[in-house]
Formats: sequence, structure tokens, C-alpha cells
Amino acid sequence: MQPALVLALDWSGAIRGVRRKLWIADVRQGELVGLSCGRDRRSAIDYLIERVALEPRTLVGLDFAFSFPAWFLDEQGVTAMPEAWELAAREGERWLAECPAPFWGRPGRPRPVLAGDRSHLRVTEKECVSVGGQFPKSVFQIGGAGAVGTGSLRGMPELARLRAAGVHVWPHDPARLPLAVEIYPRHFTGRVNKSQRGSRQLWLQKHRIVLADDLRAKSESGEDAFDAAASALAMARHAGGSFALPEYASAVFRIEGRIWRPRIDEPFGGQRV
Repeated sequence: MQPALVLALDWSGAIRGVRRKLWIADVRQGELVGLSCGRDRRSAIDYLIERVALEPRTLVGLDFAFSFPAWFLDEQGVTAMPEAWELAAREGERWLAECPAPFWGRPGRPRPVLAGDRSHLRVTEKECVSVGGQFPKSVFQIGGAGAVGTGSLRGMPELARLRAAGVHVWPHDPARLPLAVEIYPRHFTGRVNKSQRGSRQLWLQKHRIVLADDLRAKSESGEDAFDAAASALAMARHAGGSFALPEYASAVFRIEGRIWRPRIDEPFGGQRV
């Protein structure tokens, strides 16, 4: 699988300020050729669909959870990942407003204790090793530091639009271009203080990333732009041969989704798939 175009989105579930928080990085032939914000969530997906229509050999990375833990979906009567997206479209805003268990993070809504073998994490999050003491968060966390639930609940319905436009969503769909995968930018950046401009600059220097002046300035300008650029560049480096994705037979991955991670022995390495 050799994509001609790699797009990485640093997603945002924000109500306000989403146009400056959601960034899209564009890499061709290993080179960052575009890095932009200014779109809301719907127009960002519209942009992806337009790009895929022009270049079907496109690989897309999205940094939000593609689904929920299997036990939760089972209790909701959901048996396939696209049904989870429909559930998020139908119930997501209510969950965000009311924060019913197992969701948590809003004022007065601490993390609930789950009974039996139910977990806040999906299998893919449990299998991740620490990156500088940080791990992927639970989709049930919709408030507080590092919360990914808000972006995920507002992102899942957009996956249905991508899939309707002919984009395969891995691992529910086979690993064929055009393809969308779930990413966790920490797997690409490693241990770096992304909140500090100097640290972002040093990271780009350390990895000898050559950028046009305007793209370097954007990449260094903030954590969101940096994450999008670093993710797209890392994905493109792996797409040359090691991005072979197994078509998982495991039912849990097909319904819960799985974070794609680079191999440990390559540039911007994280851990093996």
C-alpha cells in the first residue's frame, strides 16, 4: 500500500474556537506541503472527501476514538462499528449535556467505578505502552485534562460520511486505499513538551525535518498544528513499506476500532503494530 497523499487531522470537539483548533496536514512524497486551520468539523470532512475524490490513493489519520468498549456497545444493542457511529450521532449531544455514567468529567461527575469486567478503556488503549508517562484516554471522559470523549462523540458520525464517500475505515473495513485510520499523536512525537514552542522547534530540528519557512512557522506555532504536521510526516515515512495493516479477524477490533502505531525501529517510532 503506497499512498500518494497523506492527510492527518488534529481533531477538535470544541463548541467554540474549533476553526482555530482543528488543523489538517498534507504530505506528498514525504514532504509537508500544506498545514491549515479555519474549518469547522463538517467542512473539514468535506475537504477530506474532496481530496479523496481527486486522489483515491489517500491515507487519512484522525486523532479521535472510532468506537466504544465492546461491553458498552453490547448493552446498547450495537453489533457493528457503523452502528456505533449512528449511536453517537443519535445520543452524543445528550451524553455530552447530561454526562450519564459511564461518561464522566463534567463538574460533579467523577469517574464511576464499573462493575464486573467492564472497563473504561478499549482493548487498543490497554495494549498501548506509556509514552513519557502518558496513555490514550477513555472515550467516556468528556471533561477535564486530556479528555478525548467530546471530540470522539462529535467525530464518530463523520466517519459514516467518509465511508459513504468510499473511504475504508480500518479495521472495520479492509486496509485498502483510500483509507482512514485512528491515530494517537503521542506515538509519533514521543516524549516532547508540546506546549512549549522551544520544544516543538527542537523536535523538528532533531528529526531533521526540512520545511518551507511558512510551514515551519505554522508547525511551531501551537500544539494542534504541531500534532497534525508530526502525525502526517510520520505516517508518510511508514507508508513506504511498513504501513502494511493486517485485516484483523478479531471481532473486538472490528467493533471497538484500533489505534494504528508505527514500528519501534523506524523514524518517529512508537511501538509495533
